[in-house]
Order: sequence, then C-alpha cells, then structure tokens
Amino acid sequence: MECLCGSHHSIEMEIRIEKNALSQLGSYLKERQWRHVMLVADANTFAAASERIAHDLSKEASLHVCILRADRQGDVVADESAIDQVRQEMPPDVEVLLAVGAGTIHDIVRYVSHQVNKPFIAVPTAPSVDGFTSAGAPIIVKGKKITVQAACPVAVFADVDVLCAAPRRLWAAGVGDMLAKYTSLVDWYFSHVMNGEPYCVTAAKWTRQALSACVEQLDEIKEGSESGITTLMKSLVQSGLAMLYVGHSRPASGAEHHLSHYWEQAFLETGVPQVLHGEKVAVATVMIADLYKRLLQDEHVRQDEKIVPHFEPIKALVDEIPAPQQLASTLQAVGAPVDPAELGISPDLVQKALQEAHHLRDRYTILRFSHEHGYFPVASQ
Repeated sequence: MECLCGSHHSIEMEIRIEKNALSQLGSYLKERQWRHVMLVADANTFAAASERIAHDLSKEASLHVCILRADRQGDVVADESAIDQVRQEMPPDVEVLLAVGAGTIHDIVRYVSHQVNKPFIAVPTAPSVDGFTSAGAPIIVKGKKITVQAACPVAVFADVDVLCAAPRRLWAAGVGDMLAKYTSLVDWYFSHVMNGEPYCVTAAKWTRQALSACVEQLDEIKEGSESGITTLMKSLVQSGLAMLYVGHSRPASGAEHHLSHYWEQAFLETGVPQVLHGEKVAVATVMIADLYKRLLQDEHVRQDEKIVPHFEPIKALVDEIPAPQQLASTLQAVGAPVDPAELGISPDLVQKALQEAHHLRDRYTILRFSHEHGYFPVASQ
C-alpha cells in the first residue's frame, strides 16, 4: 500500500483479541495444514495458557513443548542460552512455532523463527508490552543488548480471560509502555523537522489513536475489567503494527526508551535482576516529559537558530504531553512506578543515563539535541 510518506507498506497478519481466542488456535493450524508444532513458554506462562493449549492441540497436532530455563537471577532472558535451548529442542519436522508468554519469550521465538525460516504465532499471556507484532528482537549477546531484525508473527491469538488473569503489575507495565507514546511521538516529529528523519503521518496517527483509546479506558484498565484489558491489549497491538508498518520502532520508542535500555544494560553488567520493560519506560517517560517542558521554556532554547523555524509546531506537540505530575499520578493510579528508586535505579545511574543514553542508538531525540546544543539534562529536583 502506497503511504502518504511516499513509502510502500504492507501488513498481513491474523489478529484475534477476544474471549476464547485460544480455543480457535486448533482450527487455525488445521486450516493451514500445520501439524508439527513447537510451543515455547516458561514455567509461569505454561501454567497460564500453555497447558490448556497443549491439551487442546494434542488431538490436532504433533506438539513439542519447550519450557525455557531461568538464569541465576531467576529470569528468563533473550540471550544466547535461551536461543540455543530452543534450537536444540526443536524437532526437525517442526512447521510452526508458538510463542506463549510476554515480551521476552516472543523476542526469543521471533529470533529463532527468523533463523530457521519457520513461521510463528504470538500468544500473549499479559498486556505488558507493545512488541508482540514486532519484527525487531532485542537480544543479549555477550552481555550486551542489541536489537536485530527478525520475524514478525503470522498471527496473534490473545485470549481476554488469560490477559485478565495476568498479575496487575503486568497490566501496569503495559500502560507504562503505552503512555510512553506521548514522548516518543514528539521525539519522532522533532527528529523529522530538526534532523531530516523520515516521518510517516499514517503510522503516527495509528500510534496516537492507540494511545487515546488506552487513556480513555484507564479507569476500566485499573479495575481489570474485560473491556479495559481488551482495550489495553488492542492498543498495544496497534502500536506494534504502526512500528511494523514503517519497519522500525520510531513511532513508539524515543528518548524514554533509550533511558530504559541504558538502565537495563547497567543491570545486566552488574548482575541485578531485571525489572519489567514497561516499568522502566514508565519512569523514563515522566523524566522525558519533564525535560521537554523545561527545555521549551528555556529562553536559550527558544532562541536557538536551529529550533526557531520549527518552534511553534514542536511546542504544540509538547503541550499535548500531560504535565509530569499528571503523568506520574496516572501511572501511580494503575500501579506503575514513577520513582527510579522503586526499581533500584540510583540517582547516579539516573544522571548517567541522562548524560549518556543518547549514544545507544543513532537516533535524534531531545536527549541528543540537548547535548549537541550544550543544554545538558539533569534530573529534576
């Protein structure tokens, strides 16, 4: 499909987000004549959904189950060990993979799927991240986290009953990942007008619509109602589709994700147990919102010769970002963290991330702008 941005985009994916979605999985496999299936899960997600899937598919397909092993910190991580485990346990006649779990399991499976050129089906067990439909896989290689191009799923089966039964903390992480779009969308447009980066109005519109739908249902999400959790999952999937549409994560990932990745890398290097992606992003979003508000009020920034021609449209977008205090209150209301200390992130690590996280990816964000123009960000007091 030809887009307003001048590029050609195409997405073909079966998406079912509804009650009893898991019961439809067998017929979907049968329609495509996939009889040799490998299911990948961890101990928790096997109990949440995989056991039921295994029972339902036992009469329809030859099913091999791979339960991923946790590391020394008790985490299942997308690293060489997990990838090797899936590859080694994979029967030679496998026709399709099932990723049953949250973001990490999907990253492992999408990477393996790409390696072996076999399709995979996404089966989210919690509305915790927007990467279920992504083609990018964040993988830990030799202790460093890199994002590599991998495979997107051919289908998504998200059962609302399973999603509603997920721990509240995972719902809150999903909200954190969604509210990050307030700053990521501004960062994308900012990089477009300031640095000439391609910008797709269609993808930005999809992401903004997903954000609005989530925000409108925050009370229902907080209560864990079927309508609220369904809306959250649909919003996360739509955000993921916007990324898939343009072939990169720009619509949904900006400076707030760079801070999150910096902290995650620091945890990896020091052997600290990981915290949820959406939790780190929630904390970082409040910080980047604060940075945008403060910088655009700074007279030196307002008079900067590079920003002056674009100041008004940028300001209009920044004005759409809720005040940091409002963002924090909203996140706290659904149970998401807003203080770095809640995640074990020290003030020193916060400051290092603000000073250095813009080096993580070759993308123009408010962090890179502030450093290029001598406005070194500091944590707000």
